[in-house]
Amino acid sequence: MTTPPLPPDLSPLADASPGHGALQRRNSMADNPCDPDFGPYAHNCDLLQAGGALPGGAPHDQPDGRPGFAWAVLDALDERVAVLDSSGMVVAINAAWRRHVAADGAAGAACAAVGSDFLVQFLAELDGGAGAGAQGVHDGVRDVLAGRRDSYSLAYRCDLPRPDSWFRLHAVPVGQGWPGAIVTVADITDARRNEEALRIATIAFETTEGMLVTNADGVILRVNQAFTAITGYAQDEVTGKTPAVLSSGRHGPEFYKTMWQSLRVRGRWDGEIWNRRKNGEVYPERLTVTAVRDADQLATHYVASLSDITLSKAATDEIKNLAFYDPLTRLPNRRLLLERLKQALHVLSRSHSINALMFIDLDNFKTLNDTLGHNVGDMLLQQVAERLQACLREGDTVARLGGDEFVVLIEGLDIDPMGAATKAEMVAHKILASLNLPYQLAHHNCRSTPSIGITLFADQRQMPDEVLVQADIAMYQAKKAGRNAMRFFDQQMQDNITARAQLEEQMCLALEQDQFRLYYQVQVDRQGRALGAEALIRWEQADGGFVSPAQFIPLAEETGLILPIGDWVLEQACAQLHAWRRDPAMCELVLAINVSARQFRQHQFVEHVRHALQRYHLPPGVLKLELTESILVDNIEETIATMKELKALGIKFSLDDFGTGYSSLQYLKRLPLDQLKIDQSFVRDLATDGSDQAIVSTITGMATSLNLDVIAEGVETQVQRQRLEAAGCLHYQGYLFGRPLPLAEFEQLVRRCGSAADPST
Repeated sequence: MTTPPLPPDLSPLADASPGHGALQRRNSMADNPCDPDFGPYAHNCDLLQAGGALPGGAPHDQPDGRPGFAWAVLDALDERVAVLDSSGMVVAINAAWRRHVAADGAAGAACAAVGSDFLVQFLAELDGGAGAGAQGVHDGVRDVLAGRRDSYSLAYRCDLPRPDSWFRLHAVPVGQGWPGAIVTVADITDARRNEEALRIATIAFETTEGMLVTNADGVILRVNQAFTAITGYAQDEVTGKTPAVLSSGRHGPEFYKTMWQSLRVRGRWDGEIWNRRKNGEVYPERLTVTAVRDADQLATHYVASLSDITLSKAATDEIKNLAFYDPLTRLPNRRLLLERLKQALHVLSRSHSINALMFIDLDNFKTLNDTLGHNVGDMLLQQVAERLQACLREGDTVARLGGDEFVVLIEGLDIDPMGAATKAEMVAHKILASLNLPYQLAHHNCRSTPSIGITLFADQRQMPDEVLVQADIAMYQAKKAGRNAMRFFDQQMQDNITARAQLEEQMCLALEQDQFRLYYQVQVDRQGRALGAEALIRWEQADGGFVSPAQFIPLAEETGLILPIGDWVLEQACAQLHAWRRDPAMCELVLAINVSARQFRQHQFVEHVRHALQRYHLPPGVLKLELTESILVDNIEETIATMKELKALGIKFSLDDFGTGYSSLQYLKRLPLDQLKIDQSFVRDLATDGSDQAIVSTITGMATSLNLDVIAEGVETQVQRQRLEAAGCLHYQGYLFGRPLPLAEFEQLVRRCGSAADPST
């Protein structure tokens, strides 16, 4: 590129030069613009080098050839400076512009070298993607050159030489009657980014969280609008003050000492704090304070963000209350009780004191609930909670487990077991007396009594649930003793309960593993011939041992296992009767099975029996159900209806253990019975006890009058059999005729003694 000759309209500047040296250098540059003899200004064929003087008369070039003062100043600027002639041609640039031109990748009009057309270059850039500011710069500079405006400035974005760069261009006439313009270009990318960051920071500062900025001494410099909304203090009300203006007085010096220690060591503190609003209201606040440090790691400012957590804390407290407290009585619930009990057990390792746990259950609470309504029941529970708290020391725990169950935990009674028991008993008597007082429940004057179980514990190795179970067991003993009483836990009591639980588990396993067996005890007539048998269940364990029916049958009744066991007995009995149908010696036998009241009252019991009879094709009269008098106690009409349905299927009925329970003669005559069974308690002393003889005679006479058969169980001697026969009882069951036997042995016994239905015997 060659530098164009100095335009005629710039001759006055050349004439103003003290000599022609500079102009000659420009002309020589036209021949060799890169001549190294011209030093750093070899590419500066500018107006000042063409001659002229700076204000004050200082020439551009010094006598020793060094650049003049004005040009030295321009070269020292970071801004790029270019001089344009009246046509827009670049005739001079400063050092910053030269460095930019020389930089790798530099392009565009802002990088134009001496001799290039500044305006033409900008027009070309419109097609080159320099940015939307190119056209504006072109038009603005042209207006300055044409004298249509005194100056032109524009900040514009340009992706050259690097993406997203920003520049500020400023153009002014050369002045003093000289044509042309001076153009300066400054890279303002960093400034723009700083402005943008500041703008973002300003917006971020006005967040929904309160913000507060202090200096290193904690003096407030600035707050945002959210701070004002939360605290009630405006900017001018807190500026120059410290955050102590918000102090609620709820935190002591140690709290703030810890806060400042964290700020010094970690540069940060966050947590919950209670502050005071301008109106005096104290509120919970979530506060985060961060230290701003300089290069020497010294704190220059502190920035705090704060939020009002009144609602969230209230919600948290409510969740905590729901998790650990009973909503009706506001007492600790089971979860919190177990936590405190766990802590009490842990403390035992150091205190060696004996604690007490009381399990309290309100007697007949369900009756009150059902008759007066749940609202009244809730009122009773609330008043009971208040009375229990009034009976105890501060620090003792009263909890409600649910329903009408309460638990009292008393710690540190005594180190002596007898002393601890005495004190626990005194507290229990106090509770009994308090809870026995009348209750005013709305318009109802009511009374309620408690049953209290007490356990003392001093072994830290115990588990909380274990201690609670012990108190619960003792409470049930208090109920068995007649209610409105208290009982202490006895270890033997728990051993029995544990054994029962194990037996229940083993009984379930016995059903799964088919460990139950049917044994058969023969029933005979007066000649000793077999009429039938009673099927008796036996439990043969895997090791060959037997569990007594007296041990597992009551437990099966309590747990409900009597239902699947009863179904199994019915199925086995029907299957055996079906098998006997093919044996002439056995086909006429009647098989009796025991049916519990719980099984008899099943909704589908009649259908179960019907399906069993149909499945095994049994004729009428071969299956007999032995019922106890307990079935007659409740809902006699339903019992009679069920019996009649079964009677229609050909089922026979025997009333077992007759005379030992409650039998109403009015109902007895309505029951479709076939037989009365004299209980063995009347047979045992029949030979010597006149009362038993009278009772047996009465039963047989009643059976005869009702046209019922009668059979006696527990017959073990000939004297008993003779007495029974004399009283009119002609059918017997007992060890005199045969023990309960396995199937094969029973069948052998029947074949030996013969069947009453077999005419050959």
